[in-house]
Amino acid sequence: MNGATSAVVEMRGLSTLIGDRYVHRDLDLRVMAGQIVGLIGGSGSGKTTLLRQILGLLRPAAGSVNLFGEDLAVAHPVAQRAMLRRLGMLFQGGALFSALPVFDNIAFPLRELKCLDDDWIRRLVHLKLAMVELEPGHGKLMPAELSGGMVKRVALARALALEPELLLLDEPTAGLDPDRSRSFADLLRELQRELGLTVIMVTHDLDTLARLATHVAVLAEQRIVEFGPLADVMAGDHPLVAAFRGGGQTKVL
Repeated sequence: MNGATSAVVEMRGLSTLIGDRYVHRDLDLRVMAGQIVGLIGGSGSGKTTLLRQILGLLRPAAGSVNLFGEDLAVAHPVAQRAMLRRLGMLFQGGALFSALPVFDNIAFPLRELKCLDDDWIRRLVHLKLAMVELEPGHGKLMPAELSGGMVKRVALARALALEPELLLLDEPTAGLDPDRSRSFADLLRELQRELGLTVIMVTHDLDTLARLATHVAVLAEQRIVEFGPLADVMAGDHPLVAAFRGGGQTKVL
């Protein structure tokens, strides 16, 4: 990357085909270093599918997905793995390994590197727990013993385990009550500032969008129909944005 002007993610003419149905067609999106992009759109519009394209879990039917200036689909497998280690993913619901304690959930991607000894892994896990405002003792708990807010924090710690430059969030505050939702959004914003992360976030929650996003991308009609700074997009007159802004987001998005 070349500093703050670099594109971390660039999608050009992207088409995604699931079975015989196009989810995206001729979609363009450019996310610059340091931006926090809130991705909004109607139910079934392909928001999470777009995150899967960035993760390399899907192959474009047409077009390209560039990460850190390289085309993910044509990169050598070694280079592709190196690119994907530069991003972290917070899945909706946390997606913790239910049979593993908190410590081992966070340690999992560190152990996959196969180059760190147990002492370094222990130190790094405790550091990540502290970053999400949890104690070392929480590492002994099983996922079933955690509150919804703690599940989110443990999942975030795991997403940050490899010190990524890009963080993908799928409905990060879903299932939390308003107070815990605001607290978690504030934690995400603080970490983004401290770590200099670029963030792409799928959300249907207006408060989370307002607290976190610097930019908004509106996904409709199989493509990005609006993109720009938060205030500019949310002041626009696109019907989907108007519904979101007016409090109809739970019905429309």
